[in-house]
Amino acid sequence: MLEKVFERILYSARWLLAPIYLGLSFALLALAIKFFQELFHVLPHIFETSEMDLVLLVLSLIDISLVGGLLVMVMFSGYENFVSQIDLDDNDHKLTWLGKLDTGSLKNKVAASIVAISSIHLLKVFMNADKIDDGKLMWYVIIHLTFVVSAFAMGMLDKLTRHD
Repeated sequence: MLEKVFERILYSARWLLAPIYLGLSFALLALAIKFFQELFHVLPHIFETSEMDLVLLVLSLIDISLVGGLLVMVMFSGYENFVSQIDLDDNDHKLTWLGKLDTGSLKNKVAASIVAISSIHLLKVFMNADKIDDGKLMWYVIIHLTFVVSAFAMGMLDKLTRHD
């Protein structure tokens, strides 16, 4: 009987993750606010903004949107995988991937998103390469390549260990 009670408590503890996923939605709200803050900051000065600065701003906005998408993936698939299945009405628009991302797939998508975000950051760095020390540039490239190799290795391991 003690074992049964312990197992029920342990199983119910998964609900401790629910507020964490809700907290991620507040982080998503913060990203949305920052996105529009950056956009509204540049709009009054659009004709004075250089092409390079505009490209850097657009890359920053893309960066924010990628992080936002990553947050949504982690929130929903994490909640569904570890807490409870999301029950939506038939008339609600359900995301096609919802309920289909297991932890391995999610891990690979997170790794791919990190590589994409790192790529954008590296592109922004290269656009200002004349203002950055060569040693720092080298470390940016090394760190980015580490992300790429890690994501590739995780994908290969997942492919080798996946049982269809």
